[in-house]
Amino acid sequence: MRRGGNAIDAAVTCAFVQGVLDPQMCGIGGCGVMLVHTAAGGDALIEFYATAGSLTREDQWERLFVREAADRYGYVLDGSVNDVGYQSVGVPGTVAGLHEALTRFGTISWERAIEPAIPLARDGFPVSGFMHGYWTTDYGPDVVPNLLRIQATPAAKSIYTHDGKLFEIGERMVQADYARTLERLASGGPDTFYRGEIADEIAADFAANGGFITKDDLAGYTVNVTEPLRGTYRGLQIAAAGPPAGGLTLLQMLNFLEGYDIGAQGWPSTEAARVLVEAMAWAMADRDLHIADPRFIEIPTGALADKQYAAKARDVVAAGARVHDRADTTHVCVVDDAGNAVSLTHTLGSASGVVTPGLGFGYNDYMNCFDPRPGHPNSIVAGKTRVTMMTPTFVFEKGGKLRACVGAPGGTKIVTAILQVLVNVIDHRMSPMEAVSAPRIDFQGDLVQAEARIPLVVCQGLESLGYKVNRRTLNYDSYFARPQLIVAEPDGFLHGASDPRKDGGAAFDTETE
Repeated sequence: MRRGGNAIDAAVTCAFVQGVLDPQMCGIGGCGVMLVHTAAGGDALIEFYATAGSLTREDQWERLFVREAADRYGYVLDGSVNDVGYQSVGVPGTVAGLHEALTRFGTISWERAIEPAIPLARDGFPVSGFMHGYWTTDYGPDVVPNLLRIQATPAAKSIYTHDGKLFEIGERMVQADYARTLERLASGGPDTFYRGEIADEIAADFAANGGFITKDDLAGYTVNVTEPLRGTYRGLQIAAAGPPAGGLTLLQMLNFLEGYDIGAQGWPSTEAARVLVEAMAWAMADRDLHIADPRFIEIPTGALADKQYAAKARDVVAAGARVHDRADTTHVCVVDDAGNAVSLTHTLGSASGVVTPGLGFGYNDYMNCFDPRPGHPNSIVAGKTRVTMMTPTFVFEKGGKLRACVGAPGGTKIVTAILQVLVNVIDHRMSPMEAVSAPRIDFQGDLVQAEARIPLVVCQGLESLGYKVNRRTLNYDSYFARPQLIVAEPDGFLHGASDPRKDGGAAFDTETE
């Protein structure tokens, strides 16, 4: 931005760099959604979700179904074909989405946006502790172990191991093939990825290995540019990514909380935790029933976002009932001094482990969260995208002035994290760093997950109300999503913070601040 670029230029450039430095979380084989606010006052939502390839069928995995994953992130199938390997990959949208954003709202060239990522891939960078920890962590029986995931194909194994061993923390990892692919992408534009030589290589690789993506799928991929979903919370204006993303679920939670003086309850406290859990339970139950790709399923957005609907849910709670008795990713926030803002979430899902020989980048496993059972809102249909909890969000004052820019990686826990960050800023009046660092809870329908810093008395208080609580063992637990936040103070100062649960950070222009 010091060189004259705006927030959109910076976000797109950062996204390409993130794809190199965080190759299991994001990259050009992935997808995402970007919320843009322009200095002129307009907002746009750029959706570039991965879609099911044309060779998919609604019943293709019905007989393989085992169960829904415990954290509600995806489905467990025999053979894990939806989680790892060529069948797990959806048509990538990141290249098209970043190009759309740069063309519509940016000021720099496509080549310049990609340029900083190339030497990082070509010359390498030291493996971080977080990356190495991801490689070696086993997340349980519902997920293929990451050590197997990153070696699922020979081309992937050649990137992340040498002499049959993982790179150690601090060792330099070089991605020479990825560097050459980025150079080709910079010079040839997105057409080379979707219709040109890179597309030919992708299509041939997937055809040879039983994937669902064809050359026509790549050539026919389109980005959707639309309006964000809008709502209010305590007089502030909220703009967020609507279905199939998590913005509607977030608005429902905020609507529910608006009937309580949660700020007066303090945090952490049993009463504040109780109303947060009830808000999560109510909205998550509706997510399971209604949220899907709106191009394929009619979603009652107006009814679900209605504040009277939330008031009725609060009445149920007041009457003593429990409303929940009903049935890795990367983020960047940027605000520039002209008033442009970007909240961008982009992802590989959990990463498929697939790398096309010679191209050097990994693909998404976006098929893992499609419901393998036919006849459900989130069932597989060619060309469809699946539900996601990615939730880039803006908060505005009454006059339209930007108050906050927020988003997070973290699967199904994204919405509950953004909810708590907004409550921390708006109700508890925390600073941005306090807001993203504060101890957190999460509720996906069965068990309240509480970070270790939540006092034991609060957990016991929830248990006395009938909740099952798992007080986790870590103070800064990677189970939870990792929000990135920028808050505009009343005097115009932009205060940024990155969740310490992951190796992110906030960068300020030290020449002007």
